[in-house]
Amino acid sequence: MPTSTWFRLNVAKRERVLEVAMREFGEHGYSTGSLNTIAREAGIAKGSLFQYFSDKLEFFAFVCDEASRRIREEMERRIERIDFDQAFDEWLVDVLCDWTEYMADHPLERGVTAATNFELDNGVRSVVRDTANQHYLLVIHPTLELWKAQGAIGEEADLEVLATWLMMILPFLALAPYYDGLDPIHDLRGRTPAQQRPVIRQLVAGFRPMFSPPAK
Repeated sequence: MPTSTWFRLNVAKRERVLEVAMREFGEHGYSTGSLNTIAREAGIAKGSLFQYFSDKLEFFAFVCDEASRRIREEMERRIERIDFDQAFDEWLVDVLCDWTEYMADHPLERGVTAATNFELDNGVRSVVRDTANQHYLLVIHPTLELWKAQGAIGEEADLEVLATWLMMILPFLALAPYYDGLDPIHDLRGRTPAQQRPVIRQLVAGFRPMFSPPAK
């Protein structure tokens, strides 16, 4: 949690610090990003960062939390617009396609997603991954429970396993089109969101037995 000094800073300055930090960490990672660069480009003294945050880990967690909140809130809005009067697998394809479109259009948030997943320092990775995971699960758990209550997911389906699959597939789809070496099978690197859609449909179809109600 930032200090009270952070909240006394004017809104425009806070937004500038956050934007610069997202760009720096998205390009270089949390533990190897430069606080000097962030301070200089945000127009503050480096020492001021530690008037706003108690230490680097708190700053990293704050940046990750803000980026994750932005992503979650926008995806919640998009999900509300997707037709629930369709089969769960078709709905899921639409959601994952919206996810890839969002990531294509938001390079800052995509960069923070990459930094969070690729961070090498174990202590830093633990903090930022825990932070981001909370936002994923705020959407995943209640949504799966809703679909299961409607009978669209089989009674015997293990929602924890399905949630685990989603927790793995979402970062993969967010990053594989933009970073080398993440997808040796479907060759998503460089594909547009429209070109990713057949792969998304293939992935969902491959996992359909995990959640589909048994045929009557």
